[in-house]
Formats: sequence, structure tokens, C-alpha cells
Amino acid sequence: MAQVSVELPTPEDAVQFGRSLGRVLDAGDLVLLAGPLGAGKTTLARGVAEGMGVSGRVSSPTFVLARVHPAGGSGVSLVHVDAYRLGGDLSQLDDLDLDTDLEHAAVLVEWGEGMAERLSEDHLVVRLERRDDDVRVATLEPHGSWTARVAGAPFAGEPRP
Repeated sequence: MAQVSVELPTPEDAVQFGRSLGRVLDAGDLVLLAGPLGAGKTTLARGVAEGMGVSGRVSSPTFVLARVHPAGGSGVSLVHVDAYRLGGDLSQLDDLDLDTDLEHAAVLVEWGEGMAERLSEDHLVVRLERRDDDVRVATLEPHGSWTARVAGAPFAGEPRP
């Protein structure tokens, strides 16, 4: 499947996109948020948490590395990880024991590209870029079972060649 891109003109659009993504997440799902500082990763994460109905305020977990947001209406908890400070240190990622979390929760990892993919062959990379006009573009890069899931998803946007 080709990559899929979605334009997010405003922060509210990013939150709404995240809500749509959050509504389809189940325990065992791994989503990696990639993009430079200021691209909107944490804003998108807030929307994912709202869509899942989890409790707790979503903010960048940079200094705690990971936050667990208990399950709400969906019955699935969210583990929100910020791997920025790990600097590619795989042993520190292993110390977070995320593979165990994947058994019971959806795991969303900011800055995890190049490290966290190894947690599951089935994962979704959401690459965020900020254009000069301040519009964000989310490019979905599905892997494993996510390929079929993204193809028919209401949040998927338009295919990109």
C-alpha cells in the first residue's frame, strides 16, 4: 500500500485526526510519531487520548519518558512515550518494558523511529511535517497488519504515490 497523507491546517484539525486514530486503537497497537520539534506530535497525541477516552492530562512526557493513561470507555489504556532523551539508546528503551505494555495497552511513541519499531512488526508510523504556511501534513506509513487497517480507515486521507 502506498503511503497516505492528510493535511492538518490547524491544531484542532490535528486533534481531530488524533481522535479518529484513537478510536481504532486496541491493546497491542504500536504507533510511532515522527517529525521535527514543533511538528505537532504531542498535539496529535492529545487527540489520540481523547479518541480512546483515556484519563489523565496528555502532555509531552519528555522528563518522565513514559506516562500511562488508564483506560476509559474503550477499555484500553494508553502508554505515551517520549524517546527524545534516549538518544537512540536501545537499552533504555528496553528498560521501559514496552513489549509487556503492548499486551495490555496501545503504545504511542514520540521520537521512537529507528528504535521502537522492533517492538512489533505491526506498527504505524505517523510522520508529521510543518510546511512554510504552518499547515501540518501527517503521512501514514503502515507496517504489517496496519497496511489493511489504514486502507479503509476514516482517518486515512488520500493515497500518496
